[in-house]
Amino acid sequence: MTVPTQRPPRRPTGPGRLLPLVLVVALLAPVAALFVQTYRSTADDRELANRERLGIEYLRALAPVTEALVEAQSAAVAGRPAARSSLDQAVRGVAQVDLRIGGELRSQERWSGLRAKLEALPERRFAEPEAAYSAYREVTDLLLALYRKVRESSGLARDPGADSFFLQDSVGRDLPAALVAAGRLADLTVLATRRPTSQASRSIGELAEARVTALGSASDLVAGLRAAVDNSERTDLGASVLAPLDTYQRAVEALAAYSAPEPGSRTGLADPAQVVAARANAQSAARQLQPVILDQLDAQLVDRIDGYDLDRWLAAGAAATAALLALILLGVLLGEANRTRRRATEAGPDTGAKPERQPGPGGWQPSADSRATGGAAAPDPRGLSPEDHRLLQPTGPGQHVGTDPWGPLDAAR
Repeated sequence: MTVPTQRPPRRPTGPGRLLPLVLVVALLAPVAALFVQTYRSTADDRELANRERLGIEYLRALAPVTEALVEAQSAAVAGRPAARSSLDQAVRGVAQVDLRIGGELRSQERWSGLRAKLEALPERRFAEPEAAYSAYREVTDLLLALYRKVRESSGLARDPGADSFFLQDSVGRDLPAALVAAGRLADLTVLATRRPTSQASRSIGELAEARVTALGSASDLVAGLRAAVDNSERTDLGASVLAPLDTYQRAVEALAAYSAPEPGSRTGLADPAQVVAARANAQSAARQLQPVILDQLDAQLVDRIDGYDLDRWLAAGAAATAALLALILLGVLLGEANRTRRRATEAGPDTGAKPERQPGPGGWQPSADSRATGGAAAPDPRGLSPEDHRLLQPTGPGQHVGTDPWGPLDAAR
């Protein structure tokens, strides 16, 4: 009978050794790709939001310049000396902001041209109010162009949020345009009363155009802010914006009423004093509304940046967790491979057990002991009684144990 040999453990092959590494790579590759994509997208969005905040800072600095310039224009048209202190202070404020962030917003060239015009205004002696109006009109056009440049270069004009887009459009386009147009409307009303009767038609046409521009910009501002409130998820936006917006809207309605042509008057023109007063009230209401809009817009951008930072932290945490799990998996697989290799080394070569019977050329052959005892194997003496031991002893020379069956009978005779 043949005893089966135990097969030693198989050594891991080349692909088997690479399996742990393949599993780790398969786990980490999609996680790493997702992390890189999230990091890049949030980095671009975060950079845009930070640049928009720079634009808000620049718009905040331009607000005093706009108000002071409109006041200086009204004083020059009316023939009064203009107070230069507020305008000079506002110019210095914008110069400091432009020196710090103008390079990134690409506004330095436009600001340099506008600043040169602003500083040259007091040195010019205007012989007539018409010349003063034309000079200030050129400067205010440059100011509105600087507003557009800041909105475009900072990314405010391409803001992805619905409410924040309406906010930036209102504070960066509609409100400055409404202030400048309201100042021009009041100044043209003053100029129209001083012109000869032959230029009445010209005055009426210019006033109608200025009135449409001023009221149109104010209406766009009101509609934009209400759209921002309706599309916003922030509960504090409406409470902060609607109250000063209502004040500004009432002031604009008063300006529209006072600037309308009077049918009963001789010239058909509005009362200049009433228009100037209404313009001053609208400007005062805008002064209260503008910082509220800028603060709300900046707060939304700050929340957006915090959201981008949270997404980046979550992506980094997911990547770190996946890397830790992959390392644990790699350690488990490598440990199992090492244990398998160690068991294969300790087992060594197995020779197995030799068979008790060896088959010969013709089949089964008896062993050497069987052939010595006449074909039968010698019994084991440990299992016999003393009488059997005596019977199995040889009786003489040349006799063998168990070869003479008549030996016991002869001894009895």
